[in-house]
Amino acid sequence: MNRFKDSQPDESDSFEKRLFGIIRYGIKALALLMTLVIFWSIIDVVYVIYERLMTPPVMFLQANDLLKIFGSFLIVLIGVEIYENIILYMNEDTIQVKLVIATALMAIARKVIVFDFNFVSYQYIFATGFVIIGLGLSYWLLLRDERLRLEEDRNKVKKRKTKKTEPSS
Repeated sequence: MNRFKDSQPDESDSFEKRLFGIIRYGIKALALLMTLVIFWSIIDVVYVIYERLMTPPVMFLQANDLLKIFGSFLIVLIGVEIYENIILYMNEDTIQVKLVIATALMAIARKVIVFDFNFVSYQYIFATGFVIIGLGLSYWLLLRDERLRLEEDRNKVKKRKTKKTEPSS
């Protein structure tokens, strides 16, 4: 059930109704702002690529240039994931934990890709590794749970079909 679409506050409480409307429009504003941020991020990707290609030696990319470009791409993808979270929340009134964890994994992957190991301490690297392990295990557990539920549902359907096809005695 979607709290922001389907149900409405008690008609007798106009204050609650106004607050409810403010929250609904606030979520829509977040979706709009996220769309603008994604658009600006895409422009940034184009600018970063142009800047890196025009820096002498022209049309030649070094490893650091590629890392900067990949980082810019991943920022856009992270923005898209956040946008999807906002839209799902607005439409379904639930936070999709799997999508949030996938977004966090993408964000931490971006962080690892752009690490400058000359300036990052070993404690920071270990902490990042533990975050990745924790997020990865969480994501794996969610997928495993989802698969188990799907398998249970399939088994229930199979049992119903076999009961219907069995001859009555």
